[in-house]
Amino acid sequence: MAKPKPDKKPAAAASATRRILPMDLQLGDRIVDETGEYEVVGRPYTTAAGKNAHVRVRRVDNAEVAMIRSYSAHQRISVKRASAEEGSRGRLLE
Repeated sequence: MAKPKPDKKPAAAASATRRILPMDLQLGDRIVDETGEYEVVGRPYTTAAGKNAHVRVRRVDNAEVAMIRSYSAHQRISVKRASAEEGSRGRLLE
């Protein structure tokens, strides 16, 4: 007797929280940690032979101040990422 097919999981929310490596950060991602919520405004880069990753961020509640956050390259970070539809808003339609 065949098992019934399980129902498909519902689509993830538009701003689902993920845990990713620092080098996988993209512009517009929101980093969530114990100190608050930050928006990524620069591409990540590494130092010390790729062992440390740095990314330029700004506070969501205070957009005037930008800072560079440093992480170990193997450390996973909680991130809220916009959906694909929201990320393509800046592209020109042909």
